[in-house]
Amino acid sequence: MKKAYLVLENGDVFEGSFFGAEGEVTGEVVFTTSMTGYLETLTDKSYCGQIIVQAFPLIGNYGVIPSDFEGVGVSASGYVVSTACASPSNFRSQGVLGDFLKKSNVPAVCGIDTRRLIKTIRSHGTMNGRISFTPKTSENLSEYRVTKAVEKVSCRSVRLVNPLGKHRIALFDFGYKENILRELVARDCAVTLFPCFSSAEDILSTRPDGIMLSNGPGDPADNTGAISAIAKLCASGVPIFGICLGHQLLALANGFKTEKLKFGHRGANHPARSADSGRVFMTSQNHGYAVVGASIDPSAASESFTNMNDGTNEGIDYKKINAFSVQFHPEGSGGPLDTGFLFDRFISGTEA
Repeated sequence: MKKAYLVLENGDVFEGSFFGAEGEVTGEVVFTTSMTGYLETLTDKSYCGQIIVQAFPLIGNYGVIPSDFEGVGVSASGYVVSTACASPSNFRSQGVLGDFLKKSNVPAVCGIDTRRLIKTIRSHGTMNGRISFTPKTSENLSEYRVTKAVEKVSCRSVRLVNPLGKHRIALFDFGYKENILRELVARDCAVTLFPCFSSAEDILSTRPDGIMLSNGPGDPADNTGAISAIAKLCASGVPIFGICLGHQLLALANGFKTEKLKFGHRGANHPARSADSGRVFMTSQNHGYAVVGASIDPSAASESFTNMNDGTNEGIDYKKINAFSVQFHPEGSGGPLDTGFLFDRFISGTEA
């Protein structure tokens, strides 16, 4: 295999070999601690503009399974693993991961010391990097920024799924994961997908029983149009449920603040404590920003979940509007399904 290099903006260089497409790409270098679910990770639109590093040392062992995809194609800019399996073994497998990444034109590197790389990111914080043919780059990596990410991954037109469903749900799409849609359909929902540039009037014109705000990539504060639309949706009285980026946008629409985390939360083993019951749930997460807990107005909302590792906000229940949201992914794929009951809570609210 041809030699490849990952160059970080701090000057650190990691040597490996291409096992996906052979090409050069710049992106924000982030890591996920998930042991499984690499297909869901690669096809998650929330990774748009990023180079993913897998903490688990062996990736590709169960091959490529299209029914597990969270989106159409790979959203990540690049991919880095320690060891890439070229001989997968699984009765559902339809191919080899390296071949899939080549067909998807995604530069992917194996043979890198991912342990040292991830320790570097944890120490210095998330950095930009470049997958390259050489250990040097003339590009100023610190200037790279993920921009207009939501616009790149959102659907382009309104689409209805499961039209005979009992509950009419509007899914405001900022880069939704397929399993969010699957969870809604499984609960007998007729789901109308709306692009990120839709107006509140467009969404409310379909007379939805509930509104879902999806996950998505990038800095939540960049989405001023969507934030304005969500503020109007809040005033409508229609039940609202936000997940990940949707959680952050709902908070911004209500005057709260968001901040960028040092290296984010990405993986399937993040503990979140319920303020209501005190119970700790294992959750699947993928985000680099969080709602600032201190910015939440206690007269308007309360924290429903808190991250047990660093104390950051993981959920909000609103008092003056019919809405709640969580930072983690209750749809779970590929990760724990401990918090799937939140979908039931949302649907129950649409029947009130």
